[in-house]
Amino acid sequence: VDGRTTRHPGYAVSQRLRKRIEEAFGWIKTTGGLRKTRHRGLARVGWMFTLRVAAYNLVRLPKLLAAT
Repeated sequence: VDGRTTRHPGYAVSQRLRKRIEEAFGWIKTTGGLRKTRHRGLARVGWMFTLRVAAYNLVRLPKLLAAT
């Protein structure tokens, strides 16, 4: 990425938001156990992903409530 892209203030905002998204996916893969799925098929893997995302939200909830 060259200077024409990085000079815009929106690029820095995008990088901060991207880090937050990547942290969630990292947690889902490591702690959530989704690095290697146990099920086959889009419906079952999608269900597993939804369950892990809900669990991650529950993990984040106390920190979010403490910030307010």
